[in-house]
Parts: sequence; structure tokens; C-alpha cells
Amino acid sequence: MTIVRAFGSGLRRVHAAPAVLAGTYLLTLLLTVPLAAALGGAIEAHLGHSLAADQAADGVNYDWWREFESQASGLGRTFAPDMIGFAAPLGHVSQLADAADVPVAVAGAVGLWLLAWTFLAGGILDRYARNRPTRPSGFFSASGVFFFRFLRLGVMAAVAYAVLFGVVHGWLLDDLYGRLTRDFAVERSAFVVRAVLYVVFGLLVAAVSLVFDYAKIRAVVEDRRSMVGALRAAIRFVARRPFAAGGLYAMLAALVVLVLAAYAAFAPGVWGPGWSMWRGFLVGQLYIVARLWARLAFYGAQTVFFQAELAHAGYAAAPTPVWPESPAAETIGSPARVP
Repeated sequence: MTIVRAFGSGLRRVHAAPAVLAGTYLLTLLLTVPLAAALGGAIEAHLGHSLAADQAADGVNYDWWREFESQASGLGRTFAPDMIGFAAPLGHVSQLADAADVPVAVAGAVGLWLLAWTFLAGGILDRYARNRPTRPSGFFSASGVFFFRFLRLGVMAAVAYAVLFGVVHGWLLDDLYGRLTRDFAVERSAFVVRAVLYVVFGLLVAAVSLVFDYAKIRAVVEDRRSMVGALRAAIRFVARRPFAAGGLYAMLAALVVLVLAAYAAFAPGVWGPGWSMWRGFLVGQLYIVARLWARLAFYGAQTVFFQAELAHAGYAAAPTPVWPESPAAETIGSPARVP
């Protein structure tokens, strides 16, 4: 199967399971509402009944915003100008590329989201591998079966990312960059070198992400209990077809870029009262749904590609037959033939 067919089939599997997208969106919403409420409370307490509060209600009061930002700590530090419109995802990319620290409250919410996603990942992959409805009982049963297996795999992924961001990142963008640009007299040349090093680091992060994605897929499709074995099998799978696996990953990454481009085109600027505020909120929520859809497209397309490459198409451990799907139903429902 070509990667183009795998890409298209993966998107169709995602579209065939809208409940998965709805569930992941509700999960994201439930985890972010407490943070939004806490930040709103901090802003309300700082504004009080002052004249700045009335000005902020009519639009953006930059003087007050700078004052709040200078005094804020923890979660309040996230309420910065770069949270408006398309600046928000660009800021997130910059923080990731520079391995910047995040507030403890945000890190905790991200940790909870990753834990919940780890639980759901088994059911999502099982649904895409079967390519047919599994009902809530089957979905959450698969989620429970693979949850602790994926937790073990997550520990290995955490170690890999810790090495990347804690060791490789500093070596590439601090030590190596400093040595390469020590004698440069033109700032443009130094910028090009840094951009190339960012690309190299991004490719390393993508490679690690790719391998762990296929480790999860192999664990679900082949019902593997050893996550070390699943990881080794994923490395072999990618190493034997690096251009196809990497090409599919690049196509899916391009899908994420298209989502970001669409958000850049429609993202609102400074919100005002009334309809413009709700328009900004609606566009932001649509962007979150689109990002989740793109993430699910990775699972769907990579699952299709893996099944096709190893002749596992349509295969996953069969569930226990349930009435009226059991083959016995046809026998019971058919009249007996008289010889």
C-alpha cells in the first residue's frame, strides 16, 4: 500500500468514528476549564472595581495588562500578549524548540491530559485497527487492557524525551552552535546555522515520536504484553522502511501545518465585548478540535500503514460475539430443513 492510500484510509477511519473526536475534545475541555476559572479569578481579584476594570471590559487595557504581568506568578504568567490569536500556537512552538519552563499548574494539567490520553489510546487504536464500531464497552475494555502497558511504554518515552531535551538540545543549540558561530561576523550566517540546528533537533523529536507511535500500534494490533518487545519491533519496522514511514509522517505533519495556517488566517486579534468575544472563543474551540482531529489522523493513517505492510489488514484480537452478532443467531433464527 502506498503512503497516499494509507493517508486517505486513515482519515476515513477517523471520520468513521466521530465519537472518538468528541470524547477527546470533552476531555481537553474538562481539563482546561479549571485552569481558565483560576486565571479568571486572579484577573478579577486584581481588577476589582477599579476604573481599569471598566476599560478592560470595553477592550484591551495594555497599561493594566503590563502591570498584571509584572506582578503575576505561576498560572498568571501565562496571561501574556502572546496568548492572543495565532501568537499562542507560535509561542508554544517556540517554548518547545527552546525547551522553556512552564508554570507548575500548566505542567500538572498537561500531565493529567497525557495520563488520560494514555488511557484512551488503547481504545482509539483498537477502534481504528478493527475499522468497525466497538461500542463503549469494547472501547473502554481495550483502553483498560492497554493502559498499564502504555504507562510502561510512557516511562521509556519520558526517558527518551528527557535525553533529547535535557542533553541533546543543549549540546546542539548551545555547545555546537557556539563552536560553529564563534568566528562569524555576519548575524545572518549565525541565524542560518541556528535554523539548521533547530531542524536537526526537530527531526530527532519526530523520529522518537514516530517510533513510539508504532510501538503503541504494534502493542494493540498484535496484543503484545512486553513494551520493550513492542518498542524493539517498532524500531525494526521503521528502520526497514524509513522513507515510507517517514514520508507518511511528513504528510501528517503537513496536515498539522495546514491546520495552523487556517487558524492563522481566521484567528481573531484583540477581542472586544459582545459578538467579537464569542467569535474569538468559537474560532479557538474549532482550532482545538482541528488539532485533535490531526492527532487522531496520525493514529489512523499509521495503523492502516502498519496493517498493510505486515499483512495485518483488518486484524485485531477478535471480541467475544454478542447477540445478535453471534453466528449462532443465524442458526437459531433459521428454520430447520426436513430431509
